[in-house]
Amino acid sequence: MSVHILVDADACPVKEEIFKTAYRLKMPVTLVANAYLRLPNHPLLTMKVVSDGFDAADDWIAENATPQSVVITADILLAGRCIEVGATVLAPTGKPFNSSNIGGAIATRAIMADLRAGLEQTGGPAPFSNKDRSQFLNALDRELQRLIRAA
Repeated sequence: MSVHILVDADACPVKEEIFKTAYRLKMPVTLVANAYLRLPNHPLLTMKVVSDGFDAADDWIAENATPQSVVITADILLAGRCIEVGATVLAPTGKPFNSSNIGGAIATRAIMADLRAGLEQTGGPAPFSNKDRSQFLNALDRELQRLIRAA
């Protein structure tokens, strides 16, 4: 199986960057969401619409991820599931999730959820920046090139 990109697409802020990279490397991309998203008409891009059931998009991505996949998601629990099958996982900020850091990320997520449940003001994530976009592009290219060389 060839290298491909799977995107948790509902709230992904770097779709255009993914498309440009995919076109340049001739890399297939599957965007997964609960509702149809308008995509450029290009043979490398596929839209997979799943049911609106809880975690339906995450389930589809986790079930279809392979060691030749680069999964783009901000969802830490989905990242963990994809790492288990050997996929490469990047956050939209370019931060890689891997077996070394996913446990800490999941623990931090649980702590933050507990704080929010206790009505503690946590401030939320920082706004998405041009620096995040640039770091994502560099990380995506690096990971795709690594997988291409290994294939």
